[in-house]
Amino acid sequence: MNTICRVCDSDNLELTIDLGNQPWCNHFLKPEEVGKEPFYPLRVLYCHDCGTVQLDYTVKKEIMFGDHTYLSGVTKSLSQHFKNVAVEIDERFFKNTPNKSVLDIGSNDGTQLKHFQDLGYDVLGVESSKTTAKIANEAGVPTLNDFFNLEVVKRLNRKFHAINAAGVFFHLEELHSVTEGIREALDKDGVFVVQFLYMKRIVDNLAFDQIYHEHLLYYNLNTIEVLLNRHGLSMFDAYLSPIHGGSIIGFVTHQGTKETSDRLLKMRQAEIDQKSNKLSTYLEFAKRIEQMKIDNLAYLEKAKKDDKKVWGFGAPVKGNTLLNYFGIGTQHLDYLVEKNELRRGLYSPGMHIPIIIEKELTELPDIYYVLAWNFKKEILANNQHLIDQGIEFYFPVNPSEV
Repeated sequence: MNTICRVCDSDNLELTIDLGNQPWCNHFLKPEEVGKEPFYPLRVLYCHDCGTVQLDYTVKKEIMFGDHTYLSGVTKSLSQHFKNVAVEIDERFFKNTPNKSVLDIGSNDGTQLKHFQDLGYDVLGVESSKTTAKIANEAGVPTLNDFFNLEVVKRLNRKFHAINAAGVFFHLEELHSVTEGIREALDKDGVFVVQFLYMKRIVDNLAFDQIYHEHLLYYNLNTIEVLLNRHGLSMFDAYLSPIHGGSIIGFVTHQGTKETSDRLLKMRQAEIDQKSNKLSTYLEFAKRIEQMKIDNLAYLEKAKKDDKKVWGFGAPVKGNTLLNYFGIGTQHLDYLVEKNELRRGLYSPGMHIPIIIEKELTELPDIYYVLAWNFKKEILANNQHLIDQGIEFYFPVNPSEV
C-alpha cells in the first residue's frame, strides 16, 4: 500500500473510494486462465496537502504494460481526435520550424505519430507493449519498445520540438523520472502536450469506471500543476475535449517562458469555485456510485425478468471496473461484443463474460448494455439501423456534452 502522495510526498492521505478487490482489468483471459486471475485492492486516496486523488496500490508496470491488447487505431473518433491535435500543435507552434520533431510517450500503434508524419515531422514513439510497438514499427512509425523515463532520455540524447503524452500521464509508476525526462528532452521553446482524463468530469459524469489499476493518478488542472512545477515545467494553456468522456488537452513548457491563457485561468478558477479538489466532493462521489450500482442492477434484473437478451457493447478496459464492482456477470450479460479482433475468444477478468467479435454475429440481443459509453455519438450513429429494429442501447454512464 502506498501511504506517501505520488505527487508531493505528503503522508497526509485519506481513503475516499473503495471499489473492493478487482482483477487487473486489461488482462482479458484465455479460456485456461479463467478463475486463476489475481485480484488487487482498488482504492482511491485523497491527499490533504496537494488535493491529488490517487490509488494506494500499484500493480507493477511490467504486468500492466509489458504487453496488452488495446489499439488506438481501432476507433475512428480517436484517430480523428489525434489528427486534430497534431494539426493544432503544428499550426499554433511549429508551422514554419525547419526539421521539426516530435516524441510520443506511450505511442501505442503509432496512430498519433502517423498524423505528425503527414505534417512533415521527424517522429519517435516510446511504447512499452511489445505487440503494439511491433505493429507501429511495421507500419513505418519508428518506435522504441521501452518504458519512458529519464534514463531513456539520457540514452536518446536529443531534444524535441513537441512531446506528446496521450492517456499515459496518469499511468506512471515512475512519475518523477518521467516528468524530469520530459523537461530534459523538451527543446527550450518546445511544447509538451499532455492529454489526460479530467477528474472533474469523471465526478460530474459519475464515470467511476475510469478508476482502474492502470490509472494511478486522477488529475485536475490545479493538481497537475503541482507536479509540473516541481520539475520546472508549467501549463500555459488547456481546453476540455470530449474524447474519453472529457479529457484535458494541456500545453506545457519550461517554467516562466509563456503567459498563462485566460481560458486556463478561468478553468482553474471554476475548480476552486466548485470545490473540485476538496475532500467533501470525493466523499459525495462515493455515495453517488453506490446509488448507481443499485439503479443498474435493478435495470438488468428487470430486463432478465422480462426475458430480454442483454449483451455488453464493447469490452473496454474500464468496463471491467464497472462489471466487477456492480457484480454484473453472465447471469446478466451473455456476451461482450467487441470490434478489436485481438480480444476474440477471450473472457472478461473477474466476471468471465465471453467476448465475441461484432462482425461475426449471427444473432442480436434485445438490449445492448454499452460499456464503451465514451464513444456514445459514434456508437449511436453506426447502429441507427439496429435502433430502428427496436434494439435498445442502454448507457450506464451518460457523458454530458463538452
